[in-house]
Amino acid sequence: MQPPAPLPSRRAVLLMLGASTLSACGGGSRFTTGPAATTTTYRPVDNPAFDAWIAAFRGRAASAGISGSTLDAALGRAGFLPGVIERDRNQAEVDRSLQDYLALTVDDERVSVGRAKMRQHAAVLAEVEARFGVEKHVVAAIWGVESRYGARMGDIPVISALATLAFDGRRGQFFEQQLIAALRILQNGDITVDRMTGSWAGAMGHTQFIPTSYEAYAVDFRGDGRRDIWSEDPTDGLASTASYLKNAGWQRGRPWGLEVTLPSGFNTGQAGRGRNRSVAEWNGQGVRLASGGSIPDHGPASILVPAGASGPAFVIFRNFGAIARYNNSEKYVIAVGHLSDRLNGGGPLRGSFPPDAQGLSLADRKELQGRLTVAGYDTGTPDGVIGNGTRDAIRAYEAANGLPVTGEATLALLQRLRG
Repeated sequence: MQPPAPLPSRRAVLLMLGASTLSACGGGSRFTTGPAATTTTYRPVDNPAFDAWIAAFRGRAASAGISGSTLDAALGRAGFLPGVIERDRNQAEVDRSLQDYLALTVDDERVSVGRAKMRQHAAVLAEVEARFGVEKHVVAAIWGVESRYGARMGDIPVISALATLAFDGRRGQFFEQQLIAALRILQNGDITVDRMTGSWAGAMGHTQFIPTSYEAYAVDFRGDGRRDIWSEDPTDGLASTASYLKNAGWQRGRPWGLEVTLPSGFNTGQAGRGRNRSVAEWNGQGVRLASGGSIPDHGPASILVPAGASGPAFVIFRNFGAIARYNNSEKYVIAVGHLSDRLNGGGPLRGSFPPDAQGLSLADRKELQGRLTVAGYDTGTPDGVIGNGTRDAIRAYEAANGLPVTGEATLALLQRLRG
């Protein structure tokens, strides 16, 4: 069953929120999905125009069925958060390669922590899988990508964040809809105002539900009268994610996709999401599993070559689209799918990525970061992903050594650092 049509896809929503891709976190060059902001960054300030907007909004919220007591409790504490506006104004997506995206979301630490979390919550995950028909490693993978298994759920007051964005007006109607939904959640008793926290743009809980998606899909798995996706206990959050995927059409026992190798001379013009052909046809063209053998038939399939013909290739099936309902970014779906495979005992991708535009491999970029740090220009933990922290370190090194200040990671810079 497909999700109700009036709800936007989660990807469309997240593009509006500016939280759909990689958010800056500690360490400068380190990036991750999920919320990164803290309340120290997003403190309320006095704003008479915001106060006037809140006063006018009360009437609209009351007309939507929100009680006076709920409005008093929630809006009485709402404050204008200029940091939210700043973030909304600078929400351009970081155009990272798939290799970088996977380095950030399916790194060895995320895999090892995820496997430990799956052992810790094995009973709950098994129950969730039995009830909703979504494999436990898939649910855990979304948990891992969205909030690092609950470690980064965000601590921004959701009512203040959504009220600030609705007041700002750039997407006022959408955010007002989310604000009213958040107020309904409070009114229903699922959470208190103090505990309703999330990302700077109102995504909440272990797997970052926006309020309207919460209303449609969140689950009270234990029947205690509350759908508590914020609790340290991730049960309702995990069940709610499985509920979402089930309604998005997840097919139990079938893969999201599989890594493949392409035959020499393969026409990549055939590749692309939605360009489905039968598995028999792909096998007939010489496409093979990266692990060896013919592609098993899980229904109509497309081929993806997200890093070009020389990079890893994938055959994708219907379950790719179910994950895409959660976030329609191709890189996101591959990351969730690959992490789910790793959590289920699979290994790293077999295909290799081509060098970047500067001729550097991921290993080269890690080496460059490590050598800069040793030289006294801290880049954080070397991950091979060139973010703001690494660029700042490069600029500082260049300035100190009389070089043109570019902030670019290049082969020439690496060779100089090697001495």
